[in-house]
Amino acid sequence: MKDEEAFLIDDPDRLKALAHPMRRLMLRHLSVHGAATSTTLGELLGAKTGTTSYHLRQLEKHGFIEEIPERSTGRERWWRKAAGPRDIRVPTPDQLAPADRPVLAEFLRIGMEEDRELFERFPAAYGRDPDWAKASRGMGRMTKAEFAEFFDAYIALLMKYNRRAEDAPPGSRPIYIRLFALPADES
Repeated sequence: MKDEEAFLIDDPDRLKALAHPMRRLMLRHLSVHGAATSTTLGELLGAKTGTTSYHLRQLEKHGFIEEIPERSTGRERWWRKAAGPRDIRVPTPDQLAPADRPVLAEFLRIGMEEDRELFERFPAAYGRDPDWAKASRGMGRMTKAEFAEFFDAYIALLMKYNRRAEDAPPGSRPIYIRLFALPADES
């Protein structure tokens, strides 16, 4: 994957927009289920429409979602995940000012909490339908350059199959896919 295709969230305000738990839930709903209104999201999340509208505007401001003008009428605005699959990457701590590093830490903490929930749901999902729940565990020995190449190849494969709900072919299902990698020789 070429660097110009990656979207690095090195703007602390963009990172803050994604580090908010309600915004993450809203973005996940739009990714999994497709378009929704602030009223629909409010009902699903137990929040007031004014609250969901505010958070939707923040996600729009930072380019993560977009309004669907042809479906929006009067006060009812329809929202969807922003067009096109995107390789969204977070900065390394040294790419942020020291004052902004806690935002990165919170973003990563919330993401790992979500991933831990998915991990705990896996055995039941596998038991229900192993054709739709897969897992892999492995280890490799790589140089730093090879690891970067491996990661870029993984992202390229993921982007190949990343579609918005309305663009997916019949029979498609949203699938959570996670990869985390870390050195095995560190405690």
